[in-house]
Amino acid sequence: MNNNIQNGKNGLTPLPKELRKFLFVSWESLSGDLAVQIKKEGHEVKAYIKAETDKDVYDGFLDKVDDWKQFIDWADVIVFDDVGFGKEADELRKRGKLVVGGSVYTDKLEEDREFGQSEMNKVGMLTLPHWDFSDYDLALKFIEENPGRYVYKPSGFLASDSKGLLFLGKDEDGKDIHEIIRSNKNVLAKKIKHFQLQKFASGVEVAVGAFFNGNDFISPINVNFEHKKLFPGDIGPFTGEMGTLMYWSSTNIIFKMTLGRMKEEIKKSGYVGYIDINCIANGRGIYPLEWTTRFGYPTISIQMEGVVSEWGEFLYSIAKGEQYDLKTKKGFQVGICCVIPPFPYDDKAEMNIYKDLSIIFKKQNLEGVHLGDVKMVDGDWRIAGESGYALVVTGSGTTVEDSRKQAYGRIENILLQNMFYRTDIGLGWGEDSDKLQTWGYLY
Repeated sequence: MNNNIQNGKNGLTPLPKELRKFLFVSWESLSGDLAVQIKKEGHEVKAYIKAETDKDVYDGFLDKVDDWKQFIDWADVIVFDDVGFGKEADELRKRGKLVVGGSVYTDKLEEDREFGQSEMNKVGMLTLPHWDFSDYDLALKFIEENPGRYVYKPSGFLASDSKGLLFLGKDEDGKDIHEIIRSNKNVLAKKIKHFQLQKFASGVEVAVGAFFNGNDFISPINVNFEHKKLFPGDIGPFTGEMGTLMYWSSTNIIFKMTLGRMKEEIKKSGYVGYIDINCIANGRGIYPLEWTTRFGYPTISIQMEGVVSEWGEFLYSIAKGEQYDLKTKKGFQVGICCVIPPFPYDDKAEMNIYKDLSIIFKKQNLEGVHLGDVKMVDGDWRIAGESGYALVVTGSGTTVEDSRKQAYGRIENILLQNMFYRTDIGLGWGEDSDKLQTWGYLY
């Protein structure tokens, strides 16, 4: 890695920063916040978004293109921000291009739950019993013959608004999951072709993730606690995500027992980028649940709150396979998704009420304010797209309460009609951390 130092007349002086060309390739408008940050660092950035519903997202912030393949030779680094680009990513790496994100192997880890679990088993991770289905009637019969508490999880490539379409059973005999599937099977069959029933386990839900440079993990690792349900207190429907508490750490027991065991398999795939395993931890063990083999959302925006290093230099270095001394803040980061109707649902008529509305900032201090589906028009931030996923607001501090106070204080600076968000992001840390430390998992 270039240390950006040269000998000058008066001793050591910094070299001019090398500016790169970054091409972001997306199915949906997901990674614009990161792309804009890299642009702010002085690099040249172009972005491709396939979804027609997102065509105006990031207008005024980014230079967008209609055919990303025409800019392959232009780019120094190509960034794939979602699963589903693995084949293209593998081929481009073989051609000598620098690529962040994507490989056929890592795509399959996330998209195919059965495969993902089998790979976990192969390296000795504990996994919960699970059964895969493509026939809803067979799943109903299975629950009838095997009463128990289950979690219904979609499998395969899904649009971001369907990734949270899972059901967490509460009945010990499985009657609630049985009734949900029975009464909704015709609707579910149209949206979810393959799904998994996983045995329920109680405990602390915690994820560990790290960036991978094609050869090894980059330290520090990221420990995070997601809040997936719509309302405070984990009530209501599952969403993609409503907010996250995280911190950066040296490798701990959770990492060593899960993600760390996958180093050689990930290395074989050639994957470069962020990779994460969500787990349930309890006194009996650590049970990995699912893979995220891409940037997480809003995870990447919250990581931007905690990372001090420049993102352009970092992504360029790991795409080259280099080790990198990633500089991060001590303490904690909190990120809160600020959304408007119809989130988390699709409703074009409702969205038409809010589309193009201005996002007003009482004070022109945008620290900790990260792009969701917005655009810039005549200097004003406005609502774009059709999701209602407007902003991610972050804060950091030496304690969880300090980071919460900063994040929620920043939200007070924002005026947006009918904006809503969870008020309890990070509140479970005291209880969760006590349990994880008692079980010896945070060391």
